[in-house]
This record gives sequence, structure tokens and C-alpha cells, in this order.
Amino acid sequence: MPAPGSAPQVPERPGGAPYAIRPGRPGDRPPPSEFDGLFRDSGGADETQQLPQFGPDVPQPPSPPSGGHGGGGGGRRRMSRGMLIGVVVAGCALAGLAAGAVLSMGGDDDKKKNDTTLSDSSPSAEQSSEPADPAEPQAKALDALLADSNNSRASVIKAVDNIKSCKDLTTAASDLRTAAGQRNDLVTRLGKLSVDKLPDNARLTASLTKAWKSSARADNEYAAWADQTGGKRGCHKGKARRTPRVGAAERASGEATQAKKTASGLWNPIASRYGLTTHEATEL
Repeated sequence: MPAPGSAPQVPERPGGAPYAIRPGRPGDRPPPSEFDGLFRDSGGADETQQLPQFGPDVPQPPSPPSGGHGGGGGGRRRMSRGMLIGVVVAGCALAGLAAGAVLSMGGDDDKKKNDTTLSDSSPSAEQSSEPADPAEPQAKALDALLADSNNSRASVIKAVDNIKSCKDLTTAASDLRTAAGQRNDLVTRLGKLSVDKLPDNARLTASLTKAWKSSARADNEYAAWADQTGGKRGCHKGKARRTPRVGAAERASGEATQAKKTASGLWNPIASRYGLTTHEATEL
């Protein structure tokens, strides 16, 4: 019998726990030592560790299995180092793919822009690369030479007329020799020009050369006639006597005229093509 005022004794159940204590179930058993270590490392059950937030594209770590003493809370409080490293690597990989996509899109835009620029500039490049007509500068150079070919014509005609009438014979002879020198100078200048791109350039240069040389020979023959006319018996009643010098001058002048006709026929089409000065035979 218990003493008055004392707590009643609970009889023990044979071979088991006392009647007031419910036998433990699997879920009520003490946690394994590993879980106990986790709680100790994390500072206790009251200290909750914050996990990083993940976007919708980053793989979520697997949820720890439910059940067990503190099973759900333990998984939220701590992740393994390997899992954290995997999450970081996955995030870096996704960031790298996104950056690569942006760069790729930018590269495509730059390529299209460059292609458009090249396409737009292609006609200009082709136009600038087209070579100019190589015959045009040669034609212009020859045109400048031909402009000087007729400078002495008036003085030659006047000198010959003076000889025929026995006037100013000394001046006439001087003017004729000066004209001959000018004709020979034209031949020298022509030989220094490049005319290989002009049509039928060989015949053109040969005709001009013959024309000017023949004219120079005719001028010198007329100048010699002026000398003869100024001598004894050179004039008769105000008129110069005809001598062999006159015949030689006339033959050379005829040769010059024929050559000038040929040269004029070859030059004028070239002059018309490039907008240059055309010349009649008598103007060369």
C-alpha cells in the first residue's frame, strides 16, 4: 500500500516499457548519428541556413526524402559541397551560352552590315578601277604639236611673194630659213611623243614627218632663190629670174602637200573622237 499523500506507482509491463510510456515507432526513433552531426554543424535546429534562389532555368537540387526526425528541415538547412559546386557550374554554363548567343547575333549583324557596305561600294570600286582610254592623252599631246605646225605659213607665203617681186630679199631669205628650222623642230618633237595607242599611228607619224621635212626643204630652196635674186642679174624689170632653186622648192612643196593630205585624213577622225582640233592639209 502506498503511503498516504504519495504518488501512485505505475506497474511495469512485463518485458516492455512502462504502461504510461508508449512504445516508440520507427518515426519516433532517435535520428542517426549523421543527422545529429548536421545539427551540431549548423548551430542547432533553431538556426536556419539561407539557400540561394534559383531561376526557372537553373536545375533545382533534389529535395531530401520526407519523414524521419527533422528530415525536411535538415535538407533545407544544409546542402552538400558537391551539390553547390554543381549548381554554380550549371549557372556559369548557362551564362556562357547566353553570352555566346548575344555575340553570335552581333557578329551576324556586323557581317550583314559589312556585306551591305561592300555591295553598295562595289559599283564605285569597279568604276574607279576601269582604266582610262590610253589613246586620249596621246591624242591631246599630238593636238598641241599640230597647233604649232602652221605658225610660219603666213611668213613663208609673204617671203616667196617678195622674192618674186624682188622686194626685201634679205628679210625674205631669213624668214624662210627660220620657217625651215621650225619645220625640223616639229619633226624632232614628234619623235619624242608616244602615239602608239592612236589608230594607224605609224602612217600618221610617217605622213607628218614627210610633210614637215619636205616643207623645210622647200623653205630652204626658196631662201636660196632669194639669195640668187639679190645678186647680179637676179631681177629683170622688177621680177625675179627663175632658177633651178625654184623648181626644187616647188617639188618639195608638192611632196609636203600630199603628205599633209594623208596626215589630215588620219588625224581628223581622232580629233573628232576626243573633241580636239581638226586640220586641213594646208594648215599643217
